[in-house]
Amino acid sequence: MDLGISGRKAIVCASSRGLGRACAMSLAEAGVDLVINGRDEQKLASTQKELEKFGVTVTVVMADVSSAEGQAALFAACPAPDILVNNNGGPPFRDFREIDREAMLAGVTMNMVTPLELIRACVDGMGERGWGRIVNITSSSVVSPIPGLDLSSGARAGLTSFLAGVSRSVASTGVTINQIMPGAFDTDRLQGGIRTTAERLGESYEDAAAKRAASIPAGRFGQPEEFGAACAFLCSTHASYITGQSLLIDGGAVNKAF
Repeated sequence: MDLGISGRKAIVCASSRGLGRACAMSLAEAGVDLVINGRDEQKLASTQKELEKFGVTVTVVMADVSSAEGQAALFAACPAPDILVNNNGGPPFRDFREIDREAMLAGVTMNMVTPLELIRACVDGMGERGWGRIVNITSSSVVSPIPGLDLSSGARAGLTSFLAGVSRSVASTGVTINQIMPGAFDTDRLQGGIRTTAERLGESYEDAAAKRAASIPAGRFGQPEEFGAACAFLCSTHASYITGQSLLIDGGAVNKAF
């Protein structure tokens, strides 16, 4: 399917690895010129090389997307993006009793304030040009809480609620704003969590991974490229009537009808 976005320009945050990288790959395959972002110079260089195989322009911005300087660098590299994919690391697993005020504010900044700042900086420009796509990577924990990820879940849920009204207020300008809520995808972050669990339980990584996969109705972990394809579709011309929605991609792990 031709997504109708060849030649568009996109900023993809935290895109040197994992789901952000997968989104950048799918957009590049669709012909989108990219600004990619991360804090690991080697991984960014490797990702840039892979993306350029699609014949698109790829600009690297090595910066913390939560900082004012990092955000300024992104928009200096791409002053008028057609597409913004918001992604950022989240707070580590931690019992809520161990989270002090400073940690709470940092978590909310990473997973709620940062994407809102980036959206505020570009949404009006998109509207003036009559076209724009904003996709926020959140988490399945927004609708199915995971103990230990309370801060991340709360901040991402706050982002979703905040944007429910915003997305509808800009819909008539040709700009859509949606969220994707990933479940268990085979990324470095998931693998790290499984290793930690395996060590705590005194079992092999393979056994721990198999148990986790077996708990998912699909019987497996999601592949990043599956996530990237969904993101690219929401950024396409075909998704112009989809806005204010949160797409759950989790292999059926969250047991709910609506």
